[in-house]
Amino acid sequence: MSVKQPPHQPGWFDLFSVMVSGMMENAGEAESYAFLQQMGDDLAGRYPLAEARTVQDLEVQINLALARFNWGFVEIQPQENALILVHMAVPGGDGELHDRYWRKAFGAVLTGLYARWLREQGGSDHVPLVCDSAADNTSLRFRYQKGE
Repeated sequence: MSVKQPPHQPGWFDLFSVMVSGMMENAGEAESYAFLQQMGDDLAGRYPLAEARTVQDLEVQINLALARFNWGFVEIQPQENALILVHMAVPGGDGELHDRYWRKAFGAVLTGLYARWLREQGGSDHVPLVCDSAADNTSLRFRYQKGE
């Protein structure tokens, strides 16, 4: 399923793109993505979620926060031993940063954001959240699952 990307405000994504490009040139990909993940965690601290009693409540709370940023929306799919978060309507980059880098950078920010929100809702510090695939150009898939 393809979801239309929301429009973005000129300047902010341009600035983010320039920053990501500069980080990758100066620090490398791994360090850049680690930094962006930490920035997502910090952002989640600025925008804490209300307590969610169910997965559906959690999805609603996350989507209310994402709507403030115009960053698309998430669908949470509970599984027997995991939560799958499918983030849809990923904002498009500015067209200057290669699509692969843009999606990985935005995925790193979302990884930090979602991981902190999940921990603050009672999730464990020992359960990793991993961005494990990109279904298409407008969605990212995350898996919250304790290692086997």
